[in-house]
Amino acid sequence: MNTRWIGGLAVLVVLGLAVLAVAQDRKSQLRTVHGYVVNKEEVPLPDGVVYLKNLKTLTVKTHISNDEGRYRFSGLDPNVDYEIHAEYKDLTSATRNISTLDGRREIVINLKVDKKKD
Repeated sequence: MNTRWIGGLAVLVVLGLAVLAVAQDRKSQLRTVHGYVVNKEEVPLPDGVVYLKNLKTLTVKTHISNDEGRYRFSGLDPNVDYEIHAEYKDLTSATRNISTLDGRREIVINLKVDKKKD
């Protein structure tokens, strides 16, 4: 084998491993937001609809709170700001922000639905 070819192959292998390491590191940096949907008395509400808006793409994901009032979104990009709020019947919560400046990978936000929808 040609030593030049072997050297080129070694460079490709090293570059491939570097790309995999960066991808794995980026995956480990993904964030999660979770919490409860509650009423004004802080009682958890099942079947609350939680809206998570990506402020970069403007896409919205939804999640229905479970029987215990819990919700969870995972795989959030740490380089994107988000807005989150919940709705339950004719009520809504305040909109909360999830900022790129917040370095936590696991963010807990309880959403109190205590205002009438507009």
